[in-house]
Amino acid sequence: MGKTTIDITMPSLGADMRDGTLVEWQVVEGDKVSKGDIIAVIETNKGAIDMECYHSGTISQILVQPVVSLPVGTVLARLEVEEELSDITPSSPSAPQSAESLSQALPKEEMLTTEAQAAEVITKQPAQYDLSEKNLAKPSSQKPTSRILASPVVRKLTAENRWDLTAIKGSGPDGAILLRDVEGIAAKPASTLPEPGQSVPKQPAPRKKAFSAPLAASITEPESNKRKHYNPEAMRTAIASAMELSKREIPHYYLSLDIDVTKTVKWLQAENDKREPDGRILLLALLLKATAQALARFPTLNGFYQQHQFEPGKGIHIGNAISLRDGGLVIPAIHDVDQLSADAIMQALRDVTERSRTGHLRTSELTDATITVTSIGDRGSDSVFGVIYPPQVAIVGFGRLRQAAIVKNGELVIADTITVTLSADHRVSDGTLGAKFLRTLSNNLQKPEAL
Repeated sequence: MGKTTIDITMPSLGADMRDGTLVEWQVVEGDKVSKGDIIAVIETNKGAIDMECYHSGTISQILVQPVVSLPVGTVLARLEVEEELSDITPSSPSAPQSAESLSQALPKEEMLTTEAQAAEVITKQPAQYDLSEKNLAKPSSQKPTSRILASPVVRKLTAENRWDLTAIKGSGPDGAILLRDVEGIAAKPASTLPEPGQSVPKQPAPRKKAFSAPLAASITEPESNKRKHYNPEAMRTAIASAMELSKREIPHYYLSLDIDVTKTVKWLQAENDKREPDGRILLLALLLKATAQALARFPTLNGFYQQHQFEPGKGIHIGNAISLRDGGLVIPAIHDVDQLSADAIMQALRDVTERSRTGHLRTSELTDATITVTSIGDRGSDSVFGVIYPPQVAIVGFGRLRQAAIVKNGELVIADTITVTLSADHRVSDGTLGAKFLRTLSNNLQKPEAL
């Protein structure tokens, strides 16, 4: 089997993403990596994201050095793999999207695939991106400059803590201050934090491996390892762009169904009574499993609409909408939900929720979702009709758990009730299929022990 070299590119994490900032590498040339290893940290409007490697091999060449903002598709490095060319898929994920969607969300001149193309665009727009010699993976011949090199996330962190950037010794190329440099000082006692004129010892670059999600346990990280600093305004702009694109291009239809979940709630209470608090299952885990089982019967709601046709998802990867404390939201995917137990789904929920709020999501979690589930019941809303996240074709919403009067076997009874909604793409499915999907989801919840 011969060796093949493939490109590692700046990933696209959605139709709203035009560029990203390479914050730091977690590997060097010659490093052997496995599929799923974290090889770099990139910063987007969703915050700092751990960039995964999608093949096993050897880092043969690093083409761009941090800290630099680059268009989506720019080649960052090259990976040498022992795989046949026909088996190779892109090393950096790109959120599936239609040509029309991409062309409207991204100027044509920014749809790049190589650093040569990127350099051509930079020539036209020198103020937006920087692919100068100092950012290429070659020894720098430039003289030291008085300009402090630091990424936006580093500048935000230092500004919030009132640290003096001039007092921090950067470990990146040309003395660039990387995230690990300020994370190192964040863990120190207040008396040792830098003052003007003081320097901070260079921090070693840790080699990070991807967690074995979605079965990873909930992680509580030290403050020094948290990267929850993002720009809420930039995130809101990105959300607005995606939602505007969705409402402009996707013909939505909407359905809702009130579900009697009395059996589910009683079963869940009895099950949780046997468990320690940290091992208990939330109702949301059962709702996700019931949704996944229903999607297995109605696959046209699980996938993408692109290039004027429907593309089924290769698995049932549910994106769970998570609100962030400082505003905005992210939708990390939980993979193969239909194949997971309720306990495994609960572990995955704890894991992605924690990492969403500490800035340690991985690229695959932001690109792989085949459908979205939103649940804002704990905010007091009886129902929620979501807007489809393109290029997905459906979003399921769950309202709050409430008691309501229903007619059951000819009698009026009080039941635990939840309203489920479906917003779906009329180009792919119609109301009849959507109604059958909701009824199947309801039936699944009547047998909680089978979830």
